Amino acid sequence: MSDNSSEKFLFTDDNLAWAKNEISKYPKNKKSSAILALLTRAQKQNGGWLSQPAMRYVSNMLDIPYIRAWEIATFYSMFNLSPRGKYFIQVCTTVPCCLNGSDDVLQKCKEIVAENPNELSQNNLCSWTEVECLGACVNAPAVQINDDYFEDMDSISADKLFKSIMNDVYPEPGSQKGRKSSAPINNRITLKKFAKNVEER
Repeated sequence: MSDNSSEKFLFTDDNLAWAKNEISKYPKNKKSSAILALLTRAQKQNGGWLSQPAMRYVSNMLDIPYIRAWEIATFYSMFNLSPRGKYFIQVCTTVPCCLNGSDDVLQKCKEIVAENPNELSQNNLCSWTEVECLGACVNAPAVQINDDYFEDMDSISADKLFKSIMNDVYPEPGSQKGRKSSAPINNRITLKKFAKNVEER
């Protein structure tokens, strides 16, 4: 957790209006239910991470103790408690990704971005972390950068991807092997044999 207790945080006018509307969706005695939404918006406004002042601001807005916001922020991995840079990289290393070469992707991340997880790159543009599952197992290995997925990664595509964002150039998300959605890399074969047998009958 970064020491930023002396800093101040206030929602922008647009975000404040959004937050008030979000809170209005809940009964007055249950407005704390909006905490996930407000913390997410605060993180986005704060450059991709939650500072102590941002969490205090949200807890005050919801009339809850600061510890409640802290508990939420430290429980969910989607919340970051230190600066992440413009591009936040999440490298999946769960079994499907690991079996398909995520170790090579992770090594490229260490070589190009920063040696250690949650460490800002030298140009302050990027940081990375290792995650358990991005839910894109069929297109493993998978990497998430900010809100986008980059799938079917390998050492070569990882090298190109990480060097690109380190130069502040954001590449096209999706499969790095050109496949559509979750279609098999060697084209679909399911039911083709069945369809041929039906035609022959």
